[in-house]
Amino acid sequence: MAIVSGDGAQDLGHWLQPLRPGDVVLVRPRDQHAIVGSLQFYNIAFPASSWRTFADMAGVDPQWEAEERPPHRRLDPGDDRAVRACAAVLERFQLAPTRFDLIRFWAEVVPVLADPAGAASPPSGTPDWLVAACAAMEHEEHLRVGVRRLQQLAHVSPAHLARSMRRYYQTTPSEFVAELRLRRAATLLATTTRSVTEIAYACGFTSLSYFSRCFATAHGASPRQFRDDAQRAFVP
Repeated sequence: MAIVSGDGAQDLGHWLQPLRPGDVVLVRPRDQHAIVGSLQFYNIAFPASSWRTFADMAGVDPQWEAEERPPHRRLDPGDDRAVRACAAVLERFQLAPTRFDLIRFWAEVVPVLADPAGAASPPSGTPDWLVAACAAMEHEEHLRVGVRRLQQLAHVSPAHLARSMRRYYQTTPSEFVAELRLRRAATLLATTTRSVTEIAYACGFTSLSYFSRCFATAHGASPRQFRDDAQRAFVP
C-alpha cells in the first residue's frame, strides 16, 4: 500500500496512473509496478495472506482483487487521513510494532480507500447536504448523540430528512445511525483495547445489554467473542 506525498506516476506495466499528494493505492501481489517521476511516498508492505484474512472479516469489496487496476483513491485537498495514518504507523515502527498495530493501520486506511461512510457512492442526484451529513456521522461525537445530531448536521426538518433518506438511501435516519454505530463498534473491538463497555457508550448505546443484543444480531457473535475471533485471526 502506498500513500503519495508528491507528484508523479505509477507505471503498472501497460498504463500509467498519475499520482498527486494524498493519493492512496493498494498494490496487490500480482501488480507489477514502478514509480515514475519525482515524488515522495509511504510504502507500507505486509503479508498478502494476513491482509486477505482482515479483508474477509472486514467485508472489504472482493472486487478489489479482481479489478484490472489496483484500488486507488484520490482524496480531496485538505483530507490528510491517509497521511496521518501513515505517520502514526511509522511512529509505532520505532517501538517495535506488533500485528495489532498493522490491524489498526488497515482499519484506518480501508475507509479512505472505500467510499465515504464505508458505503457505495451516493445515488445520482443525492443532495450535497445529505451526503455531507451522513459522512459526518462517522465521528464518535456525532454517533453518541444519534439521530438528533444527524438532523442538526443536515439543517433540514425531521420530515424532510426522513423523506430524503428513504428516497436516496432506502433507509430511515434511525436505521442509518444504528448501522453506523454497530459498524464503528466492530472496528473498535477489532483494533483497540478499549473495554466493551467503553466502546458501547462511545458509539451511542446507553445500555450495555442492549448493545450486546444488537451486536450479536448484526454480527452473529457477542462483542467479546467477536474481539476474541479477531485477535486469533492475526496470530503470526
